[in-house]
Amino acid sequence: GLLVKVKDGEMTKLSLAQWQAVIDVNLTGVFLCTREVAAKMIEQKSQGAIINISSISRAGNIGQTNYSAAKAGVAAATVTWARELARYGIRVAGVAPGFIETEMTGSMRPEALEKMTSAIPLKRMGRPDEIAHSVAYILENDYYSGRILELDGAMRI
Repeated sequence: GLLVKVKDGEMTKLSLAQWQAVIDVNLTGVFLCTREVAAKMIEQKSQGAIINISSISRAGNIGQTNYSAAKAGVAAATVTWARELARYGIRVAGVAPGFIETEMTGSMRPEALEKMTSAIPLKRMGRPDEIAHSVAYILENDYYSGRILELDGAMRI
């Protein structure tokens, strides 16, 4: 995904180009990939699952108007696609990670990282393998469809 955060957090300073770049990658990209995979699965009469990656930021995050909107769009589209594709035996679900240990979070200032981590009730960031386990859970559960599985250390409770 692509995250463009406005420095001072004001959406009034977000340019149309910044808005569009994030929407193009995080929403339009998901649409294009899902559309092509679904079409091929239908053509081949192949049942299975499509799993999209959203984010807990879909609930809104200061300075991330474009990213939050894109990830909310992914979550809404995932539910819609689950309903549309169910008749073909195709399940569509999503995973919404919270703060995860990545190169991006690893490059943050220590003070900012500590502030972010302290806001998580479990007092730690998630790990990439935990995201992988959540995807595996969805793949293994043939009745899981049309839902977004949040992995956020209890941030959104």
